[in-house]
Amino acid sequence: MSRPANVRYLAGAAPEGAVLLLGRTEDLLVCVGPPDDRSPQSRPDEALRVHIVPGLGSGGGGRSRTGGSGSDAAVAAAGLAVTQGADSLALEEHHLTVTRHHAIRDTAPRLRLTGIGCAVEQLRVVKDEEEISCLRIGAEIADQALGELLESILVGRTERHLALELERRLVDHGADGPAFPTSVATGPHAGRPGHRPTDRRVEEGDFLSVCLGATYRGYRCEIGRTFVIGTAPADWQIELYDLVFSAQRAGRESLVPGAACRDVDRAARQVLDSAGYAEALPELTGHGVGLEIDEDPQLTPAAMGKLDACVPVTVEPGVHLPGRGGVRIDDTLVVRPEADGGPELLTITTKELLAL
Repeated sequence: MSRPANVRYLAGAAPEGAVLLLGRTEDLLVCVGPPDDRSPQSRPDEALRVHIVPGLGSGGGGRSRTGGSGSDAAVAAAGLAVTQGADSLALEEHHLTVTRHHAIRDTAPRLRLTGIGCAVEQLRVVKDEEEISCLRIGAEIADQALGELLESILVGRTERHLALELERRLVDHGADGPAFPTSVATGPHAGRPGHRPTDRRVEEGDFLSVCLGATYRGYRCEIGRTFVIGTAPADWQIELYDLVFSAQRAGRESLVPGAACRDVDRAARQVLDSAGYAEALPELTGHGVGLEIDEDPQLTPAAMGKLDACVPVTVEPGVHLPGRGGVRIDDTLVVRPEADGGPELLTITTKELLAL
């Protein structure tokens, strides 16, 4: 396994550049340097043996330094597979570059190379309660950071400054770091998905859209809210906000085990489509979260498959009107059966249209 999130999922840690070799005789975490024992994200399971690629780290503490080749952990792992008597090696081909694939072939020419597709990603879709607990704590941190920002003076400050302050507050409250680059969008930028903050300053009457997330013990959550700056919102702002809120609520209420992913998307999308905003809608209504911020399942019109219980997803419909701005509302929830109370909302910051 070479994809960092998959290595982290199976090995309990993912030191930079490490790969996981599941062998006939033993499993090895192959690293280009000694794991940082001070970091929980770099500390592997105690039962797993660690192999340091020769020449790049100093072994010790029971770590193996025999075998391997070059400075690439994936190439070294292929050499180790040969020493273990393997005749074939399954790769995460969707993650390896062509160059690394050729290097593996050159190091172990007699190995039969096969692919495993996205098998590990599929294992990661349904979370256990320990994983959900990490997401829940991350959501609490994100809620707290956002709530504190809303209590400060916003007029005159730039999008970039507000984004940096939010990311600092995430770390201050115990996050490993932001789950993704924080988006702060004001005025005509508001409601634009994935907006990168600029030096535009917050002005009275603006829509202000904020999308942020916290990483906690490797697990990533997401929250997005839209507010109005200054006095009472204009009629068009209230109308647009209420519409997006209704779409988001329809999507959230559709999150039940067994629901088709595309039906969740349709529930939110048709509210906005029927109001004439079909051309202003994003490609997806939501997606899975976990060790990566964008995982399966995908909530899109063409999505295949159905939702299972204990799958965390975002529901994030929005409308962006060029030149005017727009609204985005984004929550992280966990799919739960009705008997358990229905979908569990992790991000609880108010969705009321506040005038700040």
